[in-house]
Amino acid sequence: MSSLAQGGIIGLIALALFMTGMPIAFALAITALSSILLFLGPDQFDLFGKMVFDSLNDFGLLAIPLFVVMGNLFGGSQASKQLFEAGEAWLSRIRGGLAMSSVAASTLFAALTGSSPATAAAIGRVAVPEMAARGYSARIATGAVAAGGTLGILIPPSVTLILYGIAAEQSIGQLFAAGVVPGFIIAVMFCIWIFIAVTLEDRKKDRTARLGGYEPVVQEQRQFTWADRFGSLAKTLPFAVLIAMILVVLYRGIATPSEAAAIGVLLVWVLVAVVYRGLTGRQLVDVLLESTNQSTMILLITAFSAVIATVLSYLRVPQDLAAAVTEADLNKWVVLLLINVILLVMGFFLPPVSIIVMTTPILLPLIIGLGFDPIWFGIIMTINMEMGLITPPVGLNLYVLKGIVPQVPLKEILIGSAPYVGVLGLAIVLFSVFPEIILFVPRMLY
Repeated sequence: MSSLAQGGIIGLIALALFMTGMPIAFALAITALSSILLFLGPDQFDLFGKMVFDSLNDFGLLAIPLFVVMGNLFGGSQASKQLFEAGEAWLSRIRGGLAMSSVAASTLFAALTGSSPATAAAIGRVAVPEMAARGYSARIATGAVAAGGTLGILIPPSVTLILYGIAAEQSIGQLFAAGVVPGFIIAVMFCIWIFIAVTLEDRKKDRTARLGGYEPVVQEQRQFTWADRFGSLAKTLPFAVLIAMILVVLYRGIATPSEAAAIGVLLVWVLVAVVYRGLTGRQLVDVLLESTNQSTMILLITAFSAVIATVLSYLRVPQDLAAAVTEADLNKWVVLLLINVILLVMGFFLPPVSIIVMTTPILLPLIIGLGFDPIWFGIIMTINMEMGLITPPVGLNLYVLKGIVPQVPLKEILIGSAPYVGVLGLAIVLFSVFPEIILFVPRMLY
């Protein structure tokens, strides 16, 4: 049996287990055990424990639980409210400005948490009720927050980029630097779509009002003075200082990502306790418990995905796949398109963590063989993972929003989020045509 056929069988086993609805980590564990028994033999069964240990025996992984704690500390405080109010003060006079402010708040919050669901939850609790009170439709409100939350895995510090860096043996610092400009460009693209969507909705309301013979209802906007605007910026200054300190120690080589994450946790703790006074003792315990649950889930998925990737590598699936594509003499852009389609389909069923760890060792030889930069591909892959966060049936951000606003039907959240999948696809095309948008910052810094 060829290596590609063996890889296909492992993929089918995993897909069948995912469709049963069992937790992703358990499905990956059973797939890993099955692949060892089927293709390495029962006498190699004891390799499973060693592979799990080796996959987690990496100092870089220590950054993940630390960044998770940092994000949850912010999420449990008044930080998200302060960020949203600052965005509202500066953007409220623009058509769709309140929805844009949720994207702006998500962008900054993403730089503090590295988690998309945490970003969507923290900003959504504040932004969605406020937008509903101002007359925004459920589609606009929930779509903006769900899409803005996806920036959590792109704008550094990002758990997804950490895992890609470890799996691809690339510099996590360079990946963090590469994610900054694309993250802000995508945020601007989200805001452009919000302006278009709100304009279309307003015209539809006006047309309906004229046909019905009544005046459309104009929602009252909050009025902000320049003092209010600059005052709101002052409230966000601690966030900016914190982000700057973390990035400086990371990019100047003063600390590793794990050490920078530890510094971040300490600074966030001081900031939340002293400046915002947002956590009681009980809330702090809840934050630590929730962080433990999230970190354990991420690391279990990482370990079992890494075992599968190791078995596939032992079977020479990545090498033979790269050779097959090379021999087929396909255009490299056609191959890249096929890779993105496959990743998007996987994103329908799997969280970004498992996709990154499982597929990177397989795709990396192919990507390098085609002449693509692995740092560039890490950002493209992460943007693709953002699509999976807002597409059913496993779009995490969709269900986060459903939990925040249970009165809004899931169908409305899906319809509101769908256009942002197209925006992210357009971003992939833009960064593929102009790769220097991604690469110029890491090349300048490193």
